[in-house]
Parts: sequence; structure tokens; C-alpha cells
Amino acid sequence: MAQTSGSVALVDDESHIRETVGYALEREGYQVQTYADGLDAWKAFESALPDLVILDILMPQMDGLELCRKLRERSEQIPIIFLTSRDDELDRVLGLELGADDYLCKPFSLRELMARVKVLFRRVALGHRGPSDESDIRKLGALVLDAGRHEVRWRDQPVGLTVSEFRVVDALARRPGHVKTRTQLLEEGYPHDAYVSERTIDSHIKRIRRKFEEVAPSFDEIETVYGLGYRWRRD
Repeated sequence: MAQTSGSVALVDDESHIRETVGYALEREGYQVQTYADGLDAWKAFESALPDLVILDILMPQMDGLELCRKLRERSEQIPIIFLTSRDDELDRVLGLELGADDYLCKPFSLRELMARVKVLFRRVALGHRGPSDESDIRKLGALVLDAGRHEVRWRDQPVGLTVSEFRVVDALARRPGHVKTRTQLLEEGYPHDAYVSERTIDSHIKRIRRKFEEVAPSFDEIETVYGLGYRWRRD
């Protein structure tokens, strides 16, 4: 068995998914807690948050969307992966608007899920390391992006972005004034998932703008270029 590398909460009302995914996670060395519904999971999370959460959307008592919302009120940094039907695009978009980092469509490959869990844990580890190298830091006017630690500051104020939101902002800020199409931003934010729609990017942009506006109400650096995509305003 692999060395223990973090705690994972698996929340799904299907017992076979809890059993198979839970077993696969334990084989990878993760500490696993499973829950059959969102309410039981939330009661446990009120005492202590896990390092990563895997959520089904449709569950009794408290669904995955509501649980995601509550988790994001507690922490912007905890990675969240949704499990969802390939046909439930609206639910996936809502989940991403609420701050999920990733999702997999059922039925999914256990190998693919383990790979995504490992990627998110690596990013969490980067965020906990010491000061970044100068090459990790991008400055653009009042914006500071620390790629090594996945941290963002605007006018010296921290902006709490999820992993996917950080990728989108980084893609826009790399070439200010240049339009990034939704397809290009999808490739930046979800390079491994062919089932994410362009609506996902619109959801992320809305959430990103809202987060920057909480720090600076006059924030207007992300411009919509109708019919094309988005760009970071050139100074």
C-alpha cells in the first residue's frame, strides 16, 4: 500500500461507488471517510474538514450542490471533485459556479479519478510550501499571480480562487489585450476533460469577477468580447 498522503471524503448515495472508489483511494494511501448523503457528511465536516472531497450531485437530504456551497463558505482552498451523469450539464455548470474544481461523468474510470485526485493534492502541496521563486510570480499592474503557490493578490489583497479559476486568470493575464476564446480557456482550465462545455467558462468568469469585486468593487479588468471570448484589459 502507498504511503498515506491525505484525507479524502467520498459522498455518494450509491453503495457500490462508495465501496469501489473508497477501496481504490485506500490502496493509493489516502485516509478515506465515506458518507451516503450530504447531511451526514456536513455534520462531520462541521468538526473537521478533509483535505479533498469527492461529491455526487443527486443525493437525499442534502444534495451535492448544497454541500459544495456550504464547503466553499468554510474554505476556498479545499479541492472538490463532482461525480455526475454525462447528461446533467446544468448541474455540472451550477457546481462549477459554486466552486467545484473538477468533475467526472458517470460511468468513469477509477484510474482517471485517481489521477485527478493526485493532481489536486500536488497543487495543495504547492500552496503549503515556502516562498516561491521569482520565476513563479507574474505581476501585471495591481495583479500578482504566484503560480508556485496558486495564490492571487489584487492591490495587495488576497483573492481566493479555486484551482480551475486560477488557471483561467493565469491564461488571460499571460497576454493582456489578447482575446482568449472559450475553447482556449477550456483547454487551459480542463486540459484532461473532453466533456466540459463552453458554458463552464462563462460560469467561471462570473465567479472570478465576483471574487475580485469583493476586494475591489470597481474591478473591470476582464472584458467580454462578444462572439469571441474574454481578455484581460491592457494597461
